[in-house]
Amino acid sequence: MNSTAVFNAFLSHRPFLCLFSAAPPPTRFPRRQSILVSLTPAFSQLAPQPTSDRLKFCDGTSDVELRLFLRGMRVQISKDIHVDADEGSLVIKIKQSEGVATLMETKQLYGKIKPAETIWYLDDDELVINLRKQDQELKWPDIVESWESLNIGVLQLLKGTSICLVGNSSEINQKVAQELAVGLGYTPLDTKSLLETYARKSIDSWVLTEGPDAVAEAEEAVLESLSSHVRAIVATLGGKHGAAGRADKWRHLYAGFTVWLSQSEATDEDSAKEEAIKQVYDGCESYSKADVVVKYDSWDDCHAKSVAQASLSALKQLILSDKKLPGKKSLYIRLGCRGDWPNIKPPGWDPSTVNDYKAL
Repeated sequence: MNSTAVFNAFLSHRPFLCLFSAAPPPTRFPRRQSILVSLTPAFSQLAPQPTSDRLKFCDGTSDVELRLFLRGMRVQISKDIHVDADEGSLVIKIKQSEGVATLMETKQLYGKIKPAETIWYLDDDELVINLRKQDQELKWPDIVESWESLNIGVLQLLKGTSICLVGNSSEINQKVAQELAVGLGYTPLDTKSLLETYARKSIDSWVLTEGPDAVAEAEEAVLESLSSHVRAIVATLGGKHGAAGRADKWRHLYAGFTVWLSQSEATDEDSAKEEAIKQVYDGCESYSKADVVVKYDSWDDCHAKSVAQASLSALKQLILSDKKLPGKKSLYIRLGCRGDWPNIKPPGWDPSTVNDYKAL
């Protein structure tokens, strides 16, 4: 079994995400941390989203500051205001003559905070809220985790490391890769198009004439040539004729962060979560070697951006769990993509021999 950090995103009418993060497992069944994150809009549908002229956000070294303009809301005293902060959520309500109004409600703060150290006060017609960061090194592009803030934040965390999308559908890999490339400003690369351009025939024709093994070998060669590229989103071939569908052809996929886009047979959140855990623990599919897993119950092209956002959220949490990962990917490439991920061996290690070198 590998040390994959599994990120399971189940896209349904009420989509959700969950991340299982672990260090390289010492036993067959390692302990894993589970984090649930809503994929619904960052602001509750029941709460109005503050407009830019009513909200100001500032990211500091140890805390973030939020200013809400209350002019015209007839707030008289601080007792009329209710601020409820949790580790990853924030609710702001005010008492008015008509009843209680929700100014802001989000369950997806961009980062984790220390709720006990939340400070808020009235400054003339502004409500000022100071939230203390748990991770003072993390830069917050915005108060909430959104498509826009993830593009800015994850771009910084990746440090140029490429992303590879794997899964059973070449088309879905391509659609999500396009969204990610636009959002991050990365170069979109598609192994299916590259192979068909080189062979001057379709992948289906290639499989029929030369067999799936020949296609997998050819894609492995393409992935080798792309492994040294930075700031690229690589959409790989789906199915068993793709290199990612074969456990012995992952050497060069490890050069980037790999995201497994997987359709789920589950009908609810808990079942999808159990399905993802079982797939990774069993390791019965080569895709289980991926760094993160994003699950969906059905597909439509309109889901591409949601899946892309889920992928960024997963990668953000993965890298924050081990900030050395981008550097480790870079080292893996410099040592020649020898297949020794994640336990990188010292220079001179020969992957064709068994040895007792201690991992770096």
